[in-house]
Amino acid sequence: MYKVVFIDIDGTLRNDLGEISRRTKEAVRRAVESGIIVIICSGRPVRSTVEVSEKCFASEFIITSNGAYGYNYKENKCMFKNKMEKQACLKLYELAKKNNVNFIMNTEKGRFCTKKKNNETDYLLNEQIEEFLEKTDVMQCLLHDSSFEKIRDLKPYVEKIENVGIKNQSKSLTDPNKNPLSYTYFDIADEKTSKGFGVKKMCEALNIDVKDAISIGDDYNDVSMFEQTGLSVVMGNANDEVKSKAKYKTLDNNKDGVAVFLEELIKNKGEFIC
Repeated sequence: MYKVVFIDIDGTLRNDLGEISRRTKEAVRRAVESGIIVIICSGRPVRSTVEVSEKCFASEFIITSNGAYGYNYKENKCMFKNKMEKQACLKLYELAKKNNVNFIMNTEKGRFCTKKKNNETDYLLNEQIEEFLEKTDVMQCLLHDSSFEKIRDLKPYVEKIENVGIKNQSKSLTDPNKNPLSYTYFDIADEKTSKGFGVKKMCEALNIDVKDAISIGDDYNDVSMFEQTGLSVVMGNANDEVKSKAKYKTLDNNKDGVAVFLEELIKNKGEFIC
């Protein structure tokens, strides 16, 4: 019997309009009521991940910053964290400053930005970066700008910085068929960080074997989850390379693929045979 399901947000839980359908919310709620732990696993910072988790009636545990931080928001308890080295953060900050792009840091206290806030829950950095890093653990950094070309051209420089890696990025940077959106970004974290790392750490904290876990996702940063869990479920809207990494394919995010899978899982009382 599967005991826990880890679910990505964009392109998975949410449709292309950025909405979580009523059917999907109901399926998540019923899964939790049946005794299955449902955990949202995202590249987002804590606050926005909590908002999504509460909106779809998932369990109180979340994984944020592409696997760097696990949190129980009902008990305000850190489950695990993998912070970035201060020197790496400084190098990324200097790179962003030199190229006049927004530098964003995900922390336990919230998300801090150097140029402008992306939403009303963000904070503007109002102190020297060295002072901030001395007292604050950073889980993930982002380079973020309206210029696709500017972010694209920074990639080789980011890749040269030691002990970090690009964990996620705008789809337009990896797929020439995808048009750039109003902004382009990189998610950057410690080299050990991945969603798979987060899934493993959360299962350890909950005393659950990863073989009894399910992961659901649609993009490259979800593949590390697929490699960890006993069952991996890919969305119908994923590209062929990502699809090839999963054991089972559900419908796409505009056809309630998450709900369709969870409904079958509930029907079978936590069992699922591909």
